[in-house]
Amino acid sequence: MGVRFSEVVIDCADPGALARFWCAVTGYAVDNASDAWVGIRGEGDRDIWIGFQRVPEGKAVKNRVHVDLAASDVEAEAARIEGLGARRLWVSEDPEDPFIVLADPEGNEFCVVLDRDLERPAT
Repeated sequence: MGVRFSEVVIDCADPGALARFWCAVTGYAVDNASDAWVGIRGEGDRDIWIGFQRVPEGKAVKNRVHVDLAASDVEAEAARIEGLGARRLWVSEDPEDPFIVLADPEGNEFCVVLDRDLERPAT
């Protein structure tokens, strides 16, 4: 296969502010920045870029693509992220598929989902 995921790009009004929010959420660090673009990335197995690109238009409809963040405690992580500026949109009532839909400060939807691998104790 000649391709791989390089980065996820999020259109926004304020790349710097949105990058700071996502750095606080993920623990990633700013890797490059300009007035119209900020890129952040993680390390090791979290080495994927997230880019924030300034666009003139605001968000108008539901995202067609969204990010899922895996957590061992969905409610605790959602509450932490809300404390950073996210807004809670919806909570799954399915006990077999627990997740919470949030929106970042510019309204982009993302989910906090249960990562059952994180629930298991290390052996």
